[in-house]
Amino acid sequence: MEIMRTLLNIIWLVLSGFWLALGYIAAGIVCCVLIVTIPWGIASFRIAGYALWPFGRTVVDKPRVGIGATLGNVVWLLVAGIWLAIGHVITSIPLFISIIGIPLGWANLKLIPVSLMPLGKEIVRSDAVFPAYQRA
Repeated sequence: MEIMRTLLNIIWLVLSGFWLALGYIAAGIVCCVLIVTIPWGIASFRIAGYALWPFGRTVVDKPRVGIGATLGNVVWLLVAGIWLAIGHVITSIPLFISIIGIPLGWANLKLIPVSLMPLGKEIVRSDAVFPAYQRA
């Protein structure tokens, strides 16, 4: 299972992960420069790492997320989220065209919700959430 995850991550990195991570890093830098939007910048950097190497990790909702995260997600959606989601759609199209890229295209589309609403989410190892994926 670990070999398959590593192989998928390497293919992902070459075909779309690098470019998506650059988009998240650019959004994070802009958010950190504007000082007030530093929480969005931190979330963007966190998602950049996930977009770079996603297999073996998953996104879960944080418990006890308040109204601040909801309002922050609305601001994020309008400022950067929609553009990052469009980037996921654009990079998934060539993946769907190739036979080997179809699972990667689906994985790319699964990243859209977290690109639209990153606050109140946490990235964890898959085996922590899904016990069937634990290593033997």
